[in-house]
Amino acid sequence: MKAIRIHEDGGPEVLRYENAPDPEPGADEVLVELRAASLNHLDLWIRSGRPSVPKPRILGADGAGIAEGERVLINPGIEHGEKVTVIGEHMDGTHAELITVPRANVYPIPDGMSFEEAAAWPLVFETAYRMLVTKASVREGEWALIWGIGGGVALAAFELCRALGARTIVTSSSPEKLERARGLGADVAVSHSEDDVVAAVREATGGRGADVVVETVGEATWERSLGAAAVEGRIVVCGATSGHSPPARLYRLWWKQLTVYGSTMGMPSDFEAAYELVRSGRARVHVDSVFPLAEVAKAHERLESGAQFGKVVLGIPG
Repeated sequence: MKAIRIHEDGGPEVLRYENAPDPEPGADEVLVELRAASLNHLDLWIRSGRPSVPKPRILGADGAGIAEGERVLINPGIEHGEKVTVIGEHMDGTHAELITVPRANVYPIPDGMSFEEAAAWPLVFETAYRMLVTKASVREGEWALIWGIGGGVALAAFELCRALGARTIVTSSSPEKLERARGLGADVAVSHSEDDVVAAVREATGGRGADVVVETVGEATWERSLGAAAVEGRIVVCGATSGHSPPARLYRLWWKQLTVYGSTMGMPSDFEAAYELVRSGRARVHVDSVFPLAEVAKAHERLESGAQFGKVVLGIPG
């Protein structure tokens, strides 16, 4: 089969479009003929060696295709009791023509959904659902602050908040992204490069602050996240794209009686709850762009640029 593999850590130049052995399904596994796969920041981190993984390695957590004659999408988290391993990180991934996965990890693609759309949502929606619902217990009518609208987890969090009746304050440095977010139903859209985000949150919430803060950025936003959170607010963290050692400002944790949750991926129950919201149409899927599998380096460059609004997807010919 054709696949995208890395043999060393580095930039997009280490991505190789090459022949790789066809995978053979084991017990309780199915062979998926992939038609689309998406990129996540996880692929950028693994490609650059954060973490470095055994090689050669096929990247890619999300994928959709055909298995046993049916259109299916893949839950990228494989459960092992209380532990979850991730396709494309702990094993070969979806940036290839074929993959074998546990039978329990394939789900029917909803009617009317393309392969590209089906490949675009699983990891980020599963992650966002665990953050917002399983961890932070977001409720109807609450205010959620979501940094960096346009990114995969941020857009998934936004869609889940909309579906569950929470009000949203989204940020971006791009006026175009803010305008698009308003058009999609964001209650408040704020420039985090030009405006006072904390003041905007307080104004929108009548001085209270955000009940839930979705934090994926880290050093560049952490201090403002603490400032924007309401008394007894919840901050939920799944990543730190700008750096993982922000100023702690510990006094704000006890002054405001804040709760900080760490969250990684999700369990099957998180995936299935997100799947139902997407399947029913209550949560929308956003695709930014589609690149041929052989042009994966361009797809990495698009994601790394931060210019995307939605998921960057790879099209895989049948």
